[in-house]
Amino acid sequence: MAAVHDGVAEFALLLRRLKERTDRSYAALARRLDMHASTLHRYCTGEAVPQDFAGVERFAVLCGASVEERTELHRRWVVADAARRQPRPPEGRTVPSGDDSGPAVVADLARPAPAVVADLGRPSPAAVPDRRPRPRPRHRPRPRRSPVRSVALALSLVAALLGLTASTAGHLPAPGAHPAPHRARAAAPAPLTWTADDHTPGLTNCGEDYVVAQPPRKVPPPPHPEDIAAWATSQRAVHAGTTGVRITVQGRGSAAVVLEALHVRVSSRTTPAAGRGTLYSLSDGCGAGIIPRFFSVNLDAYQPVARSMPGDDGAGTPVPAIGFPYRVSLQDPEVLMVSARTESCTCDWYLDLTWSSQGRTGTVRIDDHGRPFHSTSSTGLPGYRYDRVSHRPGRWVPIPAANTNATAD
Repeated sequence: MAAVHDGVAEFALLLRRLKERTDRSYAALARRLDMHASTLHRYCTGEAVPQDFAGVERFAVLCGASVEERTELHRRWVVADAARRQPRPPEGRTVPSGDDSGPAVVADLARPAPAVVADLGRPSPAAVPDRRPRPRPRHRPRPRRSPVRSVALALSLVAALLGLTASTAGHLPAPGAHPAPHRARAAAPAPLTWTADDHTPGLTNCGEDYVVAQPPRKVPPPPHPEDIAAWATSQRAVHAGTTGVRITVQGRGSAAVVLEALHVRVSSRTTPAAGRGTLYSLSDGCGAGIIPRFFSVNLDAYQPVARSMPGDDGAGTPVPAIGFPYRVSLQDPEVLMVSARTESCTCDWYLDLTWSSQGRTGTVRIDDHGRPFHSTSSTGLPGYRYDRVSHRPGRWVPIPAANTNATAD
């Protein structure tokens, strides 16, 4: 767990340094960031890691961070977020050390050792001696084997031994040949790890749109960015129009891993259902983001392709598109932002990331925790966004009449 602690600690340290430049309290900064003061304090002390970088960057801008400092903050957040996602050992079990000289001893403290349960109401049968008289065994003479039976038994044993010898000889390698392995070796794991978040702003960093099969009065308000995934799951929401997927790729060790290409695979394509629901926009205004690699995907194409797109350095300066290959390692992660758009289909899709390292090649499938990503068109759907600024805030309002007094049904 040292890697988890180090990555989170370095990220929290830079947050505290940025905050110390201001004369604002946690509460004052949290109000500007639309979050609780306790949440911001946990981020700065390393007790938690934000699931989305958008709020972290707004914090850095409020603290007057430079472009270089925000870039370094993003790098540390990527490392901390990847370390936080690493699985932890179960409670009650000791973690084996890196020494392979002997078998590791794992103590399972959660499961007690088997105990003998005694019935205190009456003695167990083993504790009370059996005083009943036992009949004496009668002496029975051993039957004699006939000579014919003995000869038949001996011949069957000889035949079995000869068959075993022939079978063994058939599996022995020829002189000078290498013996064949008894079982195939398990394939070595890929030298990289990845995480994917499909509840994240797209290329414009303006927020996601979802289709929900509920009227506005039954749809809860937009959550904080770190809670969008839970909100979407509870509402059975489907990505509408454009689906943004942030992919973080990191090597397992110091050896470099080259990311060769990213392929789009559409596993299902159907015509959107007319009564599939209503469009709800979680956008609360656009902002700048530090995401190093952008890709655009047209899901309506016959063979969709992930095309490299220009990005932004976080200060409004355009960054040219930089295509594959990329290089990652344990200390040098890479972030890929894929923005997949559809105007005419309801599609299930995933991504194949090809890699090479130290003479090995392979492909990893990137999806939504074992399921394909799910996107649908927003064409022709009524839309709503959440009103926060009018004289009657706190309600869903139609998107064309967002600044009027229209009331959602």
